[in-house]
Amino acid sequence: MALQRLTAVFILYSILGYIPSRGVILRTTDKTVWANEFEPIELTCLIESISTNNPRIEWKKIKNGVPSYVYFQNQISGDLEHRAQLIQPANLLILNTSRADTAEYRCEVAAIDDHKHFDEILISLAVRVKPVVPRCSVPVAVTVGTSSELRCLENEGFPASQYRWFRNNEELPQDPKSSPKFINSTYSINADTGGLKFLRMRKEDAGEYYCQAKNEAGHAQCPAQLMEVYDVDIVGIFLKVLAALAGFTIVMVGVYHAHKHGCFSSGKDHTGTNYKPPAADDGVEYAEADEGHFRHKSSFII
Repeated sequence: MALQRLTAVFILYSILGYIPSRGVILRTTDKTVWANEFEPIELTCLIESISTNNPRIEWKKIKNGVPSYVYFQNQISGDLEHRAQLIQPANLLILNTSRADTAEYRCEVAAIDDHKHFDEILISLAVRVKPVVPRCSVPVAVTVGTSSELRCLENEGFPASQYRWFRNNEELPQDPKSSPKFINSTYSINADTGGLKFLRMRKEDAGEYYCQAKNEAGHAQCPAQLMEVYDVDIVGIFLKVLAALAGFTIVMVGVYHAHKHGCFSSGKDHTGTNYKPPAADDGVEYAEADEGHFRHKSSFII
């Protein structure tokens, strides 16, 4: 009897075009979503099965394990306020993504009239950030046969930037041996750190160098800088001459101050005349210089 009743109910539902729901069921088109900074992105929360007419829909952002509402009680809130909207039935559209939006987002739907009255789905959002202009370090002058390193770095891009080097507007191949033009070069490029190392500089390595930082969001490059390669260590010679001049200047200043403080006195009195002591006792007793006179020690005959 019960089976006949159940069959009759099923036939009635079929005639009316109504198939009872198994409960609320959600799905998404992509559980891992990438977006470029400042561009829109839509997180899909598709309701495949539901019977409740007005289900409760909520979106939560989970950052570092801490959840916070971004859609609650039929309005956008939290970090996405004024920057997002709900697209029916339950998709979340972020109009202007920022790097701070990188997080996990959970769509939750509650349907009290359904047999299975709750379901949720988790979506991971990663926001790509374009690199900024990298900081480049290029030596002004180097000597043939010496080693040298050029550096390039930027810290804003996400994912982390990869680096490329250019000389005279021509990209340096990652492996110099792969190009006939660079086959005799001794450089190596670290695409992860931005370092360009030369084991032995050649005259042909001279030129204008610049570096480019690149990721999936875009690229940026530093201004070109000239590097010259000399046969003779002109820079070293210049520094040695400069050091010699500095040493000479210090010595002369020392001599001047020593002379000024009387370190080179020759034994002359303040009048500049040489002092000569009396040769012998000639009968005159000399008084001190400040007495201004003399007196007889004994009589003498004119």
